Amino acid sequence: MPDVILIIPKVFEDERGCFLEAYKWSEFAAQGIGDHFVQDNQSRSTQGVLRGLHYQRPPQAQAKLVRVVQGEIFDVAVDIRQGSPTYGQWAGLTLSAGDGRMLYVPVGFAHGFCVTSATAEVIYKASAEYAPESEAGLAWNDPDIGIDWPTDTPVLTQRDAAYPLLMDIEPVFFYREGGATAVCEASGGRL
Repeated sequence: MPDVILIIPKVFEDERGCFLEAYKWSEFAAQGIGDHFVQDNQSRSTQGVLRGLHYQRPPQAQAKLVRVVQGEIFDVAVDIRQGSPTYGQWAGLTLSAGDGRMLYVPVGFAHGFCVTSATAEVIYKASAEYAPESEAGLAWNDPDIGIDWPTDTPVLTQRDAAYPLLMDIEPVFFYREGGATAVCEASGGRL
């Protein structure tokens, strides 16, 4: 999916270890990621834990920049923008602390990951602060989406296990030509 971007940082290694710039606004903006991130989150999970698929509704919709600092995860983004040519499709890849790669998940996508190592610590930047009243999610195992998760029996919270199917969620994100996302107000109006 062209709107979900894999970032491969330059890693400088020598006898002391390594160094990388995990985030530099000017470099990201030059590559089309101009979000201003306002919150950093960190989670630690054990193997088989699946977190997601999460998103926040407007006005607190979030873009995310995901990075693993310990362990390995299978990271997924699902396009939930009505009218998008990739609506209901998913992109997934392995992120690990060893390779330093990051995944940019724009507004209009649900996000989740499954831990594939014994443990994993994940840090992600968000372009809007967490707002419980805007919290929403999508069923991790929606058969119409068909995500090929690394496990059929993940460890889930009750909340994550109860999220609705894509066909049952209220549309709040709408695709605009060129990949942009329009959001409707909480009143449910369409753009």
